[in-house]
Formats: sequence, C-alpha cells, structure tokens
Amino acid sequence: MADPAAPPRPAPDPVDARFGSPLAEGLRTYRLVVAMWVRSTLTYRASFAMALCVAVAANGLDFVAILLMFSHVDRLGGFTLGEVAFLYGTSATAFGLAHLTVGSMDRLGRRIRDGSLDTLLVRPVPVLAQLAADRFALRRLGRITQGALVLAYALWVLDIEWSATRLLMIPMMLVSGAALFGALFVAGAVFQFYAQDAAEVQNAFTYGGTTLLQYPPTVFTRELVASVTFVLPLAFVNWVPASYVLDRPLPLGLPVQAAFAPPLVAAVCCVAAGLLWRVGLRAYRSTGS
Repeated sequence: MADPAAPPRPAPDPVDARFGSPLAEGLRTYRLVVAMWVRSTLTYRASFAMALCVAVAANGLDFVAILLMFSHVDRLGGFTLGEVAFLYGTSATAFGLAHLTVGSMDRLGRRIRDGSLDTLLVRPVPVLAQLAADRFALRRLGRITQGALVLAYALWVLDIEWSATRLLMIPMMLVSGAALFGALFVAGAVFQFYAQDAAEVQNAFTYGGTTLLQYPPTVFTRELVASVTFVLPLAFVNWVPASYVLDRPLPLGLPVQAAFAPPLVAAVCCVAAGLLWRVGLRAYRSTGS
C-alpha cells in the first residue's frame, strides 16, 4: 500500500507522454510539417510538374558547362569526362538530399529579423524540426533527379572493376554526404543567430561547397584541398571515397582506410552541429518588438 504521508507524485508531462523522447518528438514534428507542405504543393500538380522540370533544366546547366570544357580538352586535372561526371553526380545528389530535407535552415536570419522565430519558440515542439521543415519545397527533387541522372551516366560510361566494397560505397557516399551537408546547413544557421544578414555567407559554404566538389581535387591547390579535408571535411562527401571507387590515389596521400571514414566524419559533424545549435538557440534574445 502507498504511504498516505508520502508526497503525491507529479503528473507526467503531457507533451512527453504524447511524443516520447525528444528525438521522436522532433521527427514526428518534422514529418507532420513536411506532410502539410507536400499536400499544399500537390494541390496544384501541373504547377509542381512545371517547377520540377524547370529545376532539372536549370541545375543541368552546371553540367553543360563541364561538357563544354571537355569539348576542348580530353582530361581535366587528369580526370576523364566520366570521372568528373561521377564527382558531379555524387556531389549534386548528396547536396540535393540535404537541401530537400533541411535546406530551409537558411531562412533563420529572416525569421530573426522579422521576429517570426518567436512563434516557433512558444510551441511545445523542437525549434530545429520546425525550422528544417518550414516551407518544405518538393521542387527541390529536381536537383536530386538531375544529379542522379548524371551519376547514372557516369556509372554507365566508366569501366570500374566492381567489388562488394566499391558497390556499397555509392549509397554510403550519398547518405554520408547528405548528412555532412545537412550539418553544414545547421551550423550555418547557428551563425545567423549572431549575424542576422549572413545567409550569403552560409550559401558560400553550402552551395559553394557542392560546386567545389564537382571538380577534381587535382585542379585546386594543395592548401585548399587540405582545408576542405581537415578543417571543413567536405572532401569526405566524394573526393576521398570516390578516389577509392575510381581506383585513384586518395587526396593528400591519405591511406586507403580513409575512404571508409565518411559515415564517422558525418556523425561527428552532425553531433557538433547539434551542440552548436543548442548554444546558438540559448543565445537568442528575441527582437524586443
């Protein structure tokens, strides 16, 4: 029997009882907000189809520029067209996945300036999940589609001696690369807590990063390759694992074991981005309006 003199136990928090762990709560919030925006987008199917086609065509112009280069040269930094297409396809597809899922993080600076971030703070669900799913744009599938088509072309023209590890390296590169770019989106959003007009600075690392990785590391200086390997580890999106798939020496003379490091690097970057997000959110003091 319960002791009548014992103090009553506090009632369970209704939010925790409903959503469970913070991670489950965040995922559920993200899924619900994304579903809302997807339903809104698919209400006008013809408009969505046109937007998707335009996105595929617009993103395809980047690869057209590469094709024009190869109309004058046989190799670029020692890489053939198929190998460059492989770099382009893996970078564009990984970035497209991150852009689709958390690309709305670059809107944080605008929300801070107009005070609308406060409306997210008063809701009993994680702010990060709300912001990542905000205005979920299904048309961003165009970038993924275009990147996947280029990757398929590269795999078709390249004469790769396939093995189980090389075959599994492809999905590993895409998932790990998407996680790395996603961490970069979140980290860039944190910077906007301190510099509200820094969306273009964030874009320089996200959009600029994927453009950088579309070209061989051999066309860049050793210092730049080292900075995106050991400081901002974007090289683990495709340069390092792609060298293993293409049977080329790894950048900077890295050991072959480094080709299998992208999942670990992505996990560390995601944890670091999550910790930075907590610090940035606690530093937020509203607009005062």
